[in-house]
Amino acid sequence: MEKQPLPPVQPSKPIPPMNPQDIEENKLIAAIAYLGILVLVPLLLKKDSPYAQFHGKQGLILLIAWVIVNAVMIIPILGWIAGFVGNILCLILMIVGIVNALSGETKELPWIGHYAKSLNL
Repeated sequence: MEKQPLPPVQPSKPIPPMNPQDIEENKLIAAIAYLGILVLVPLLLKKDSPYAQFHGKQGLILLIAWVIVNAVMIIPILGWIAGFVGNILCLILMIVGIVNALSGETKELPWIGHYAKSLNL
């Protein structure tokens, strides 16, 4: 059987520049998006802010990843190990997201940030 070539990797779409006034007004709200269920605050209260929505969508993907990681921990031994590592990675991503939000940056989170672009909320 012949191996099929892998499709080319699609380059990530650049993030459009944000309004500096929007960034300044919504830094704290955007940072809250990375604190678990508080992701609903920017998603529901700041629908008119592209900056808050950007970080809200990333926070939602992070929350979903965290739920999946904790569901894996049901499996004895290997699940516990994978869950422990996954929780550490999610914690690191949470810190990176909060720092980005408070710094006024719109950088995608590593490994999971590209999934946020496909969310239409």
